[in-house]
Amino acid sequence: MVSGQLCHELEIKAPASQVWELYGTLRVAKLIEEQLKSVIEKIDVVEGNGGIGTTLHIDFVPGAARFKSYKEKFTKIDNEQRVKEVEVVEGGYLELGFTLYRICLEIIEKDEDCSIIKSTIEYEIKDDYAENVSIVSLDALAAIALIVQNHLTKT
Repeated sequence: MVSGQLCHELEIKAPASQVWELYGTLRVAKLIEEQLKSVIEKIDVVEGNGGIGTTLHIDFVPGAARFKSYKEKFTKIDNEQRVKEVEVVEGGYLELGFTLYRICLEIIEKDEDCSIIKSTIEYEIKDDYAENVSIVSLDALAAIALIVQNHLTKT
């Protein structure tokens, strides 16, 4: 078993509470669907209303990823600490030998008008599929952080 972790941070000029209003709810999924049309075909809520246990089905634009779609489930939401964890539970990375693909999103308050979006990917993959580790990338999470920044700081 091969495991690893990647991390990305982006400082934005917006209060942590305002950033969390997007990341801590389903609003971020809607924003992603609207702004990443070149990658995301659609995002459907399969179950839930944005709380723990909420499951999303994400369809990718053909050719945008090594898989057509996957389902992810919200496994942790801590409104006080502003932390959300999401795990792929069907398709996607799991079809490529990953046994765990978890995204942790944390909104860190720097001061009252500034915060940090910290995005972390944790993964485990079977030894026989170790070459697929190369597809693990922070690009999408970095793009989402920029989309959120642009959305919150546009004047």
